[in-house]
Amino acid sequence: MLTPAKKRKLAAALQAYRKRYLIKKYKELDESGTRLMINAFLENVLGYLSIEEIRTEYMIRGTYADYVIQIGGKRYFLVEVKALPIELSAKHLRQAVNYGANEGIDWALLTNGRHFEFYRILFNKPIESRRIFSIDLADAKQADEHVEFLQYLHKASVLKKGLDALWNKSQALDAYSIAGILHSKPVINFLRRELKKKYNSKLSEAEVIEALRNALTSNIDMEKVKPPRARRGRKNSASS
Repeated sequence: MLTPAKKRKLAAALQAYRKRYLIKKYKELDESGTRLMINAFLENVLGYLSIEEIRTEYMIRGTYADYVIQIGGKRYFLVEVKALPIELSAKHLRQAVNYGANEGIDWALLTNGRHFEFYRILFNKPIESRRIFSIDLADAKQADEHVEFLQYLHKASVLKKGLDALWNKSQALDAYSIAGILHSKPVINFLRRELKKKYNSKLSEAEVIEALRNALTSNIDMEKVKPPRARRGRKNSASS
């Protein structure tokens, strides 16, 4: 969603954040100190304006969410913060999801300043959530991955429906979406044709579906999987 130039700027901001805060002397930081880290993260890394767009201690039915990102009166996602030494847990997630569900906010970012988990709140009965990504910003080796995920939360992307794009991508890559397409008739017919060409064996639709289901549910060693080579087109023997 971000331009290459803005992605490079985001990468530099993340590197600065990591060097400034994710160091040994802050490893026992309390929750109030961690919130100062998140203030810097939301403002300097993701590009939101302090006070105007970063709403702190946002009241929701008598209790308070740590942050709500709001631009022009529209609430995009909430942020729930735990102290840096505390591992994020299912209990913390339930708290964040409840805040979002009670206020009609679709997205929740759960963080301790180092680990960042981003969730889509699903307004089903009962309320559910789906984790979109989980990253550890202290792991510099995954810096490129951090940029790829966090670009969708950047203000520049959010204003261009970046969260919608992230949700669409997540749904497209969901195991059930992929499995559904793999079981569609065009795909099954394609598999039957390819298997017949390679093994000279005429297989029924039911046989291919059963084999496909077995492949999807088996613990396959992917190192042993060898995709078929692309066939070369026939050369035109006619002289020019």
